[in-house]
Amino acid sequence: AQRAGQDFALREATDLSLEGRYFHQEALQPVQTDASVSLALQREWYAEWNRGDHSITATPFLRKDWADDERSHADLRELHWQGIFGPLEVRAGVSRVFWGKTELLHLVDIINQDDAVENLDGEDKLGQPMLRLNWVTGLGSLQTYVLPYFRERTYPGVEGRLRAPLVVNTDAPIYEDADEENHIDYALRFQGYLGAFDYGLAWFIGTHRDPQLVAAEFVATPEGPQPTELRPFYGQLDQLSLDAQYTRGGWLLKLEAVHRDQSVLQPAAPGNPPRIVSERYAAATGGFEYTAYGVFDTTADLGLLLEYQWDERGRDGPSAFQNDLFLGTRLSANDVAGSTLLAGIVGDLDHGSAFVNLEASRRLGGSMLLSIEYRGFTNIATEDVNFFPIRRDDYLQLELSRYF
Repeated sequence: AQRAGQDFALREATDLSLEGRYFHQEALQPVQTDASVSLALQREWYAEWNRGDHSITATPFLRKDWADDERSHADLRELHWQGIFGPLEVRAGVSRVFWGKTELLHLVDIINQDDAVENLDGEDKLGQPMLRLNWVTGLGSLQTYVLPYFRERTYPGVEGRLRAPLVVNTDAPIYEDADEENHIDYALRFQGYLGAFDYGLAWFIGTHRDPQLVAAEFVATPEGPQPTELRPFYGQLDQLSLDAQYTRGGWLLKLEAVHRDQSVLQPAAPGNPPRIVSERYAAATGGFEYTAYGVFDTTADLGLLLEYQWDERGRDGPSAFQNDLFLGTRLSANDVAGSTLLAGIVGDLDHGSAFVNLEASRRLGGSMLLSIEYRGFTNIATEDVNFFPIRRDDYLQLELSRYF
């Protein structure tokens, strides 16, 4: 919907989605469900005035899940004012920002927290309070961020799937900094263009968005003390990053690389209490996407994607992608219904584990969208600490969305 005045315009949009998931393998934990149904509502208001130099965006989000109480949640995705003053753009409030170039893994994307109960692909983000100054020059744009409040990651509950055997206790996080969620984070990013070369250089210092899960609440058993839950540890992080993309014809060459100096909580050992240590490492992901236009004498475009993920910490590190290869294809039918398909497989070159992904969508009429998603886990090795706990959580998801 849209209403406009002489110097004021208001646009409104609503997205109502019915989602169903079916897990075709028996859960590792008896309490977990084999299927789930949920309803999501997202409403957006966008108002602008003074010839578009000033605007306000509000985007609340709500999901009700009848299988997992923790997946039933609400979030304010966006509520910010933006003003343009010549070459300076100011944004204040709650917002979402995306950094990155590659398809599978967004190493450099650090501003917003993952909404992990929505999906495991890291594409859904919680709103982040921020003040952003964006200075536009002839060479690119320089962005400065002040992030006054930290958002903790969401996790599935006891009955939810796609979780470790132990539930994450989100009510008892551990922070390195005494200010906890009130710690002020900062970021600086320069985004530039040189012909067909698009790049971003960034520095972030603050609370790590990706927590370390620490075993807690031990109980005595005949085999010795056993943990009953996991607690998230949020340490401090200093990150330098580079993302780049080169475009030539149907080719896209992509790269994301980071160097991190982060705090890690070492668990207690006999005679030694837990302690926080510094860990430095580098990680990168890169590859290409090639698109053939009008394949088979049709209007469809077919893309081939190949990306490699590397983490300096190797097998001993916590990353799910430390020596992995992603091969995928993207089909855009360019038809009236906007039919699209993205399919791919990620193979662990160390353990032989494989992760299969498929996403497809098609409009039904002018205001409805049908989406299909499949996630599968194959030949998961016991050494794969990220995917082994969810090795039976293959699922097929259908989502029907209505826009008005």
